[in-house]
Amino acid sequence: MPSLELSSVDWTVLVLYLAGIAAAGIYAGRNVRDTHHYFLGGRRFGKWLMIGQSFSIGTHADMPVSLAGAVYGAGVSAIWYQWKNMFATPFYWVMAPLFRRVRRTTTAEMVEDRYGAWMGACYLVFALGFFTINMASMLKGAAKVISQAVGGHVPVNEIVLAMTVIFILYSFVGGLVATAWTDFLQGFLIIVLSFLLIPLGWGVVGGMEGMRQSLEPHKFSLATPSGIGPWFILMLTINGLIGICAQPHLMASVGTGKDEMACRAGFLYGNFVKRFCTIGWTMVGLLAAAMVAKGYGASALGEAEEAFGFACRNLLFTGGVGLLIASMLAANMAACSAFMVDSGALFTRNFYQRFMAPDRDDAHYLWMGRVSGLVITLAAVVYSLFFIDRVLYSFLLTETMATYVGIGLLGGVIWRRANRWGALAGAGAAMITNFGLYHAMGKRFDYWDPNVFLAALVAGIVAFVAVSLLTPPEQSAQIRVFFRRLETPSQYEVSGDEPEETVRQRAAESAKAGEQLLLVNLFHPVQGGGEGFWRAYRVDLKGFGAGWLIALGMVGLAWLIFQA
Repeated sequence: MPSLELSSVDWTVLVLYLAGIAAAGIYAGRNVRDTHHYFLGGRRFGKWLMIGQSFSIGTHADMPVSLAGAVYGAGVSAIWYQWKNMFATPFYWVMAPLFRRVRRTTTAEMVEDRYGAWMGACYLVFALGFFTINMASMLKGAAKVISQAVGGHVPVNEIVLAMTVIFILYSFVGGLVATAWTDFLQGFLIIVLSFLLIPLGWGVVGGMEGMRQSLEPHKFSLATPSGIGPWFILMLTINGLIGICAQPHLMASVGTGKDEMACRAGFLYGNFVKRFCTIGWTMVGLLAAAMVAKGYGASALGEAEEAFGFACRNLLFTGGVGLLIASMLAANMAACSAFMVDSGALFTRNFYQRFMAPDRDDAHYLWMGRVSGLVITLAAVVYSLFFIDRVLYSFLLTETMATYVGIGLLGGVIWRRANRWGALAGAGAAMITNFGLYHAMGKRFDYWDPNVFLAALVAGIVAFVAVSLLTPPEQSAQIRVFFRRLETPSQYEVSGDEPEETVRQRAAESAKAGEQLLLVNLFHPVQGGGEGFWRAYRVDLKGFGAGWLIALGMVGLAWLIFQA
């Protein structure tokens, strides 16, 4: 098959990108001197920076690889592998303030506040595994695209090493401040990555009409009876809705806005930008399938996940290869740098500081956060080399494990009677059911089947509710402080010792401003601080409604593009 060598123009693009993003990250984080700024950026990010951060952290190099491969094999309906959170996305508006109001550095601390110290430690184990597997998936996805894009003539290992060294450098120095600004800048390159190949391949395949003539009709369906149908989509939506709350990077990527509105805007609109880019990745997979059907460049691909790289290799111009690789590195570096900082925060705050060195100064913990994040990143490199078979399945594995952990985390927010034993039983029952069924089916543990997922989820919820009701509730003082934080807008400090009159006054002010939270009051929504339902929750309701309009509009846009 034809291949492209890196020209001097390509190398110039790459070198300028790598040097520029490293310089930008180091400059942005040059004044970081404490853990509050290193781990949380001082909680001072505005709306646009939060949108860029949410988009870039949530968009990995493995995503265009895995989705284009899935579309190459199954057709447009495979878009739901990435759009599995489309109908969960409007809920992000109402979830976002939770991560700001808990007033914590890591999600493990939130779990500890709700369920106690040893449950926080259990979550820590899951979170570190989540970061390791996700970073490994990103590295694997980037390597596949770059290798395929240039027919194996680019020194992939050297480029990946350079990428890793650079994001480690600015993350090590500047923490989340550097990560947030580089994420914002790299977001533009990710958008380029998503749509660069479409105009280049459009004429080659004869546009949409040419693709329709060379591919089977079902390849253009958004939901097919066999394969990815409404049932599959529904299960993926539930998976994303519950699991998003338990993903360990959310505390930093969502809860670091300067106010709750910045957190809401970043979480909702940043993820909708990602959903829009998904349309571009889908089109690339369809273009690759049509090119192969027409015998352009190859009569078949060795595996479906070669589709994105195949399109790159056959369509890109001189200089475009460098731009493509820079875009892939942008997608990887944005998320990996955030995960490095977040994993260092988790290890330092929830293990090292708590169990090994509880009385050191802040500078000591800052260095431990840097070093531990580096070690976890290196572990992810090892995992990517030896343990990943399919990038898509690795992605779904971590998403599904987060859902099973999310049974107790989300359940603990909306149901005050939930306790640690129920949360532990829920996660345990779901995972045992999940892995047990796959073992009986002879499938890999990172396989994903909607019926297996539903069986495991039901088992987890039943265990969560039953065990919580059969065991003693959590201590009332601990629960009171936890929920008082969630009920109090983040501009106020909460210690747990406030007089009841102060608590009632803040609740009334929150209701008058429309800032009561639906999730926290889900089982007693009429408690609106004396203002009534629509007034007390109007910020939640307005943004939630707008989110649904955007989601339905985006699905309609995809339908017009691929089916009309």
